[in-house]
Amino acid sequence: MSSNKNNEWTTDIILTDIINFSKLEAKQQLEIINYLTKSYSKMIEKMLLNSNMPLNKFILGFISTGDGFFCILNPRLKGYGIILALSFNHFSEYIAKKYPYFEGVRVAVHTGKLYEFTDILGNRNYIGDGLNNCSRYLEFKNYTISTVIASDVAFESLKKFLSIHEDFELLLSQREFKYSAPHVFKDKHGNEKKGIMVWLRKAGIINPPNTNFNSIIQREI
Repeated sequence: MSSNKNNEWTTDIILTDIINFSKLEAKQQLEIINYLTKSYSKMIEKMLLNSNMPLNKFILGFISTGDGFFCILNPRLKGYGIILALSFNHFSEYIAKKYPYFEGVRVAVHTGKLYEFTDILGNRNYIGDGLNNCSRYLEFKNYTISTVIASDVAFESLKKFLSIHEDFELLLSQREFKYSAPHVFKDKHGNEKKGIMVWLRKAGIINPPNTNFNSIIQREI
């Protein structure tokens, strides 16, 4: 997918953050980040295979944060970000069984604007308020394990996505998708944010639509 004229995108951004990563010993940090990276890579490869989709049709890029990563969704799939975030969150439960010191991940989702540029190593990278605003949602104090915090904008993107793809709406209903009332809080800069906690009572990994946006219900992982 070619970029637009100004290398500007408005899409879903997912931020995954390892809980209490800085409190781990250096060896544990390296061990868990390596395992998490490999595990999520395999998960995404399987999702792409099941959905008959190349990676660039699914995800624009990843940005490492040291204790986690940003995942930037292809704008064609805007609205699917919350579903992908729930899949990331579900998979972390398996990691916790392997590493007792792993406390899980916090996951935030926001729909926002970002800009693509080529970094000093010649790699594609991204900056923009969308990334910054996504980070602010991890400041929400009443976070609970197995939930995802979504911005009000991301939640509206999800509702639009489900209105177009009714099979996903049915699948989420079968998985007992739940969400909280909006929570209003202030970030560290004093700006007011509105977030919604979302979770699945029957957690699992849900594939994206295939390249023709066909139903995925019979091809779920």
